[in-house]
Amino acid sequence: MKLLLVRHPPPEIAAGLCYGRLDVPPRADGVRPVAARIVAHGVAHVWTSPARRCRAVAEATGLPMHIDPRLQELDFGAWEGRAWDGIPRAALDAWAADPENFAPPSGESGAGIVARVRGVHAALLAADRDCAVVSHGGPLKLLAALLRGEAPDLLAPAPPIGSVQVILVPYRPLSSASTAHSASTEAAPSTSPV
Repeated sequence: MKLLLVRHPPPEIAAGLCYGRLDVPPRADGVRPVAARIVAHGVAHVWTSPARRCRAVAEATGLPMHIDPRLQELDFGAWEGRAWDGIPRAALDAWAADPENFAPPSGESGAGIVARVRGVHAALLAADRDCAVVSHGGPLKLLAALLRGEAPDLLAPAPPIGSVQVILVPYRPLSSASTAHSASTEAAPSTSPV
């Protein structure tokens, strides 16, 4: 089984803002190139997060799609839409110290996103068909680890925005490619597990 792990293109949001569940659209110039790379791999189905920045890519492929809310990014709760540099340093340090159990105010813990992604992993294995998975940095890094037979690491780096990673199951890395992206687009602090 071939799985494409696809991170959405750059979103239309000011640099330095926290966005997870905030439903921001993708930049118009980023959708078609990512969708074309999915189609070029010859998969017949796309699983996608319901977020516009992911769903737009899935729709642009013209392939049948399955919208799965478990593929959503971490819910940052009260931090959504706020500037990262406006979030108290002590809160970010607490998150980095215990990413599994910490949750932003009214948000989701690391354990919550790991549980969701474990469910997606099991569903993809049960479906046993080549497909693309269009999602966000947090879910994709966790899903990639599970597909490689590794423990999910909440502090692992996220794949680049606009990237397409090919994973063969049982695990054999095939290739990785990414579109150009701006480091300022991903303005989370270095302590961010996402």
